[in-house]
Amino acid sequence: MSGTTKANEQLALSAGLTAKTNQLCLGLESGAADILELVTPTTAELLQWWFGEDMVLARGGLKFHTGQKQAILNAIVAHEVLGQGHAHWTLLDLYRACAPDALLAGTRLGEVAQDKHAHPKYCFKMATGAGKTWVLQALLIWQLLNKTAALAEGLDDARFTRQFMVVAPGLIVYERLLDAFCGKLIENGNGSRDFATSDIAQFADLFIPDAYRETVFAFVRGNVCGKAEIGLKATGNGMVAITNWHLLAEGEVPEEIEEVEALGAPLEPQQVIDAVLPLTPGRATGNSLDVLDRRYARGNVLEFLAQLPELMVFNDEAHHIHEFKREGETTEVEWQKSLSRIAESKGRRFVQVDFSATPYNDVGSGKNKRKLYFPHIITDFDLKDAMRAGLVKSLVLDRRKEIGALPLEFKAERDDDGNPILSEGQRVMLRAGLKKLRKLEADFARLDPARHPKMLVVCEDTTVSPLVNAFLQDEGLTPDDVMTIDSGKKAELGEKDWAPLRERLFSVDRHASPRVIVSVLMLREGFDVNNICVIVPLRTSQAQILLEQTIGRGLRLMWRDDEYTDLKRENRERINAGQEPGSLLDVLSIVEHPAFQSFYDDLIQEGLAGATGDDMDDTSATGDVIAAELREGFEAFDFGIPFILREADEVRDHHALDLAPLPTFTAMTVEQLSGLLGKGDTFISQDLQSATLFGDYRVDGAVMNVGGYNDYLARLTRRISQALSEPLPKGNKVATHLAKPYLQVNTAELTGWLDDYIWTQLFGATFNPLDGENWRVLLLQPVVDHITKVFAVALLESEQKHVMGQTEVHLRHLSEVPRLMVRESHSVEVSKCIYTRLAWPAQSGGLERTFIHWAQADTQVQAFCKISENRHTFARLRYVKDDGLPAFYSPDFLVRTADAVYLVETKAQQQTIHPNVQRKLKAAVAWCERINGLSADQRSGLPWHYVLLAENVVVEWQGKGARLAGLLDYARLRPLADASLQERLI
Repeated sequence: MSGTTKANEQLALSAGLTAKTNQLCLGLESGAADILELVTPTTAELLQWWFGEDMVLARGGLKFHTGQKQAILNAIVAHEVLGQGHAHWTLLDLYRACAPDALLAGTRLGEVAQDKHAHPKYCFKMATGAGKTWVLQALLIWQLLNKTAALAEGLDDARFTRQFMVVAPGLIVYERLLDAFCGKLIENGNGSRDFATSDIAQFADLFIPDAYRETVFAFVRGNVCGKAEIGLKATGNGMVAITNWHLLAEGEVPEEIEEVEALGAPLEPQQVIDAVLPLTPGRATGNSLDVLDRRYARGNVLEFLAQLPELMVFNDEAHHIHEFKREGETTEVEWQKSLSRIAESKGRRFVQVDFSATPYNDVGSGKNKRKLYFPHIITDFDLKDAMRAGLVKSLVLDRRKEIGALPLEFKAERDDDGNPILSEGQRVMLRAGLKKLRKLEADFARLDPARHPKMLVVCEDTTVSPLVNAFLQDEGLTPDDVMTIDSGKKAELGEKDWAPLRERLFSVDRHASPRVIVSVLMLREGFDVNNICVIVPLRTSQAQILLEQTIGRGLRLMWRDDEYTDLKRENRERINAGQEPGSLLDVLSIVEHPAFQSFYDDLIQEGLAGATGDDMDDTSATGDVIAAELREGFEAFDFGIPFILREADEVRDHHALDLAPLPTFTAMTVEQLSGLLGKGDTFISQDLQSATLFGDYRVDGAVMNVGGYNDYLARLTRRISQALSEPLPKGNKVATHLAKPYLQVNTAELTGWLDDYIWTQLFGATFNPLDGENWRVLLLQPVVDHITKVFAVALLESEQKHVMGQTEVHLRHLSEVPRLMVRESHSVEVSKCIYTRLAWPAQSGGLERTFIHWAQADTQVQAFCKISENRHTFARLRYVKDDGLPAFYSPDFLVRTADAVYLVETKAQQQTIHPNVQRKLKAAVAWCERINGLSADQRSGLPWHYVLLAENVVVEWQGKGARLAGLLDYARLRPLADASLQERLI
């Protein structure tokens, strides 16, 4: 049976659960998945926030990648959906639900039925660099918010908790986790941390819906405990304890020992003696009060954790905490025993979540050597998946001719006095790595002087690392260029001197030195920097797990900018085709060690690893990526894009009304009007502009119910002002909700004019509305109509408009971006642009390429530029998508002729009718109209127009020898009145 088949059998739980999850989550992106009906409302809200298409687009593409998404969904289905309604939920139950057939294979049934699996237990197999910490934080937020919601409703849902413990394998990962939850240490801040730099805060838009943000922030800030605070720090209703495995080890293990070579191996005899025999008088180490207090505190912490009613444990780099098989016997490592003890009394309320890139043990030897995977793996996103997706660096072997040609020894040797010395093979490997590093440094500096590639040397033991350091200095490096980090470094230096060294180590990406990092065991895990580009593995151990962890230190992406995406994709395609990569951007070079050949062979056979040889020495490490700089005299070709910071205010006021020339009411006399009162005649009152009913219906012939003359004047004033402002709503009520009644600041004046008009002018003689109930005739429809019409016309004629203040405009120039990174093979030199070269996309960029060449050749085009969506981020227009959500978009080109500036979008013919393209069109036309309303000096003295060019139009006009400037003027989109032309073009 092949190794691949055996691996598939071992990962049957992951495969079965993934199939079930994918079925439940069909349509999740659009909010129509079955899973949303099977989870709590809180979980449903989180799923839509995390994975809904609209939310991802609204975040500008900030999202979980495929592997992270699958891991989160698998965990929620396994624990919340499948585990619902079970008083006990164990690993065996999960197998029965997802992969029952796997229980019949080998000893799997007996294995998963053991007591140590008698609680929810999930393992995530995720490659180094694939973002395990983000998955961990998302699951913690899922648990926290669900438990909070349940408690608020008085429920006790055993599936959720607010008690968490995160276990790291060593000090480096421990520090990284504190950074992720609490933020980075503040310089000279006495150990305090800046929460704003934590993952939770920095990526809150991804992790937490707005409504829950303060809840999560408050919980994390108030409840995170370091390893020295567990059980001692007063927390709220919950806890996030962060520790390393040493706290859980019942045997006394020195904290400075970060890793163990043989996981779960028996203790050395001296350690057994030290643990069993009474304290030895006169010895400081081991008998100091600090050590004794630590031993006592460890016991108290375990007791505290064991007594908690519920707990979810996240084990980061979990390959450290599982059983180790030797000579047929199974031995659990000490800290796993502690976890089992903590879980004893909790049942399904103890949840174990393990994360590892290598969740297996190596068993057997020689041809019988194989991987034994953990039985509780629920998701599988390994190194190969991450490499295919471009989430980590591509991997190449640096095969030097001299390495293959000479029978070299790759283990350290000893001189005549028995002192260790580097072997010739190790010297050759180091020289090869150093040569590659120097090439990368020189080539990368031409692209970006702030990018500093690094080399990692992994030694076989601590006696070799100083030899490597000395050798590298003999090869021309300075002492500052080489940093040696061994397992015992912290103990050797002490906390005070170790802290700045650790800070320097974790900031190597930002600084030119050190150039080379030499390590034995310290940096196998948690050393999460991006710029490791060369690894020289001098270790001779053939344990595959150690090799994978070594390679993992260099896998994180260094060149994350979007302009390098095409180049890196081509690298992966070339490697998959068995060719050398075209560049070394985000390529991890391994100086080949013969002991690791079988591991590399597997990757090479699957097209995931390549090889480079001496013939690449003359090839640029950056491929054909070059910098398109600003040309000399670029100012003549620059574009200033107007941004309106503040509009000028338009103010309306009126001359005082002259009442004398206003027409009187002559249709009926006052006596005739009085005769109509009380008759119940039907009159319909309409406003002047919109013929909409307004006012209360009359009673007994009156148009409106009022309590007196003053009330009448107030109502009439409001009706006139509203009627002139905008159409009134249907119905018989005054629209009191309208935000901007006409002349609202002058309503007192209007009321005075109405009063004077009624007394002196309305009926051609003096009329006293307060004599008896004379004012009641004013309620009749003919009178209200007359007054409304007269005053509406008079007010409109007396209106004056004038502008107060000035429109404030700020110009953003394309030259604010001093250079663009372009592919030489997909770009061309241009002379009428601020940059020396312009590029087009490697895929589907033919139309843009045609446009660039045409613009360059047309003498009527004075200047043009391809807008970089990633660099010219200010050259973006807002629009509302077809689904109603706001979005941004960047046009393809800016073009200037003698007559106008054009924003140009090029599209294939079938794309021009897409709803979102049409929405972008409308937004762009509206923006241009707004800019054209500015004064000429505020918009470079030219009108601005938007052009949507379909590919067939470009081909047709260019084929007839027409000018691009002529096409732009012909195809520019006019306001709606001239829409017929643009319809013909698209």
